[in-house]
Amino acid sequence: MHPALQGLLTIVIGVSACIGYFYFSNVILDKVIFPARGPHAGRNINRANLIRPWLFLFPAVAALGLYLAYPVVETLRLSLTDRDMGGAFIGLENYRKMSIDPKFWEAMRNNALWLLVVPAVSTAMGLLVAQLTDRIRWGAIAKSLIFMPMAISFVGAAVIWKLVYDARPLGTEQIGILNAVLVALGGEPHTFLTLPFWNNFFLMVVLVWIQTGFAMVILSAALRGVPEETIEAAIVDGANPFQIFFKIKIPQIMGTIVVVWTTITITVLKVFDIVFAMTNGQWETQVLANYMYDKLFRANDWGVGSAAAMVIMLLVTPILVWNVYNARKEMK
Repeated sequence: MHPALQGLLTIVIGVSACIGYFYFSNVILDKVIFPARGPHAGRNINRANLIRPWLFLFPAVAALGLYLAYPVVETLRLSLTDRDMGGAFIGLENYRKMSIDPKFWEAMRNNALWLLVVPAVSTAMGLLVAQLTDRIRWGAIAKSLIFMPMAISFVGAAVIWKLVYDARPLGTEQIGILNAVLVALGGEPHTFLTLPFWNNFFLMVVLVWIQTGFAMVILSAALRGVPEETIEAAIVDGANPFQIFFKIKIPQIMGTIVVVWTTITITVLKVFDIVFAMTNGQWETQVLANYMYDKLFRANDWGVGSAAAMVIMLLVTPILVWNVYNARKEMK
């Protein structure tokens, strides 16, 4: 079957199935389970109305259970068993094996470095761009250009930047922008992605390049929501632009800054595509998600790979819970 026809057929079947589910489930609820007739009609209508929201929630809850809850439980089970022993329970042995693996601690160190740099730089640059572009006539164009990397997949961005860092032998034409500039200035080409420690920062540039646009859009909206009265009062009191920005605007959008920061932090904890496409964890650039992939699909060690996945989940969960808590608090 032609892919376009297959896609169209999938959409038609999916939409039809959704409409059929909601229609027939309501018919069964209203006419079979709780019929709105007889001496108990009023009570049946109330009971049906209590159940009806769950009918609409059921497909989403079932999908989340199948594609989110089940994989988490199964990953936990795999992390406590040995596949080579027929799935025998071995307790925390996989976690012990992981804890003595130097590559695991390399991944932990690198993830910690990413956490220190990427959220801070992305949020700061997004805030700076949001403030500056609001003050120029062509600000909308500038925002569009800065936001554009968000439309590129992480793998696509990694390929672009791998070409930027590309190095050719001295005396040959450089196709990498950085080395072309270095050679034009009389320097020598460098293999940036193989320089221990510093290569991690070259990888971080890619994620900062992408996430700055996200931070800019969210923070720009927050800055526009700052009451003009507070800014005018500060101007009347003699505050300069820096004082207005740091002492008037920043405190009023601090909640949004924290949300942006934590959202980027979650992305950093799960970073995989960029490292996989650019270095594959070589030259001391390993991160947790790539370590998990290596163990699961290259070493075929499902136990240690699943243990690494559980570590990532444990690191992400507190930030997610904290974000949800703050979102609910702001809604009250």
